[in-house]
Amino acid sequence: MALVKTDIEIEKIRKSSLLVGETIAEVASRLRAGITTLELDKVAYDFIMDHGALPAFKNYHGYPATLCISVNDVVVHGIPGKYEIKDGDLVSIDCGTIIDGYYGDSAYSFGIGMMDPAVTDLMRRTKESLYKAIEVALTGKRVGDIGYEVQTYVESFGYTVVRDLVGHGLGSSLHEKPEVPNFGKRGTGPKLEENMVICIEPMINLGKRGVTQDRDGWTIRTADHKPSAHYEHAIAIHKDKAEILSSFDAIEQVTNHNILIIK
Repeated sequence: MALVKTDIEIEKIRKSSLLVGETIAEVASRLRAGITTLELDKVAYDFIMDHGALPAFKNYHGYPATLCISVNDVVVHGIPGKYEIKDGDLVSIDCGTIIDGYYGDSAYSFGIGMMDPAVTDLMRRTKESLYKAIEVALTGKRVGDIGYEVQTYVESFGYTVVRDLVGHGLGSSLHEKPEVPNFGKRGTGPKLEENMVICIEPMINLGKRGVTQDRDGWTIRTADHKPSAHYEHAIAIHKDKAEILSSFDAIEQVTNHNILIIK
């Protein structure tokens, strides 16, 4: 499994990752109080299949759904089910696709209806930390430089970084090396190489950093049950500027007065 990708491979990852953004946008257009997370999952499944792709998460190590839909204190890996979205919910949607044997992966957090300003700030700053990390994801830098940017930015607001879960390489497998933590020290960790493809995905808690896992074996929650936000981009490493292969553009063009989109 090559960490460094060819230009052709990068284009395949981009194609798959762009479909992920379009899928999340389609789900966002239906996102409102009263809809169940299982209904949203079906929207994603149908959309991906209609576009000639495969849902990357479904049956991945036994995972039963197309999306991970994580609400409020659920950090990641929330399994869609009977839960009805409510006003004030923080809803993080993580999606993956497969096209021509290559994976796409991205995530976005939404607010439903009237949101607690503290949660809105958490969402905004988590997203900002993602882009700060992308700025330093350059050839010759190290994974620790990425984690340092996320950690120092969010901790300056009193938030905490989930340390049990990390970003990852991406390509012909959903999770490849290197692991990309959202904390770290500058100049440490694996070196970033030209044309390496990684996913950077800050998972940031309003409260303490500790997490627990539900009995379903998937759902990860904050130990103190305070909200957590999650944003993710797939990027290709280059010398002067990282190339973002996924996109939030379609998501942020959704017109839905029931949801808050952080632009």
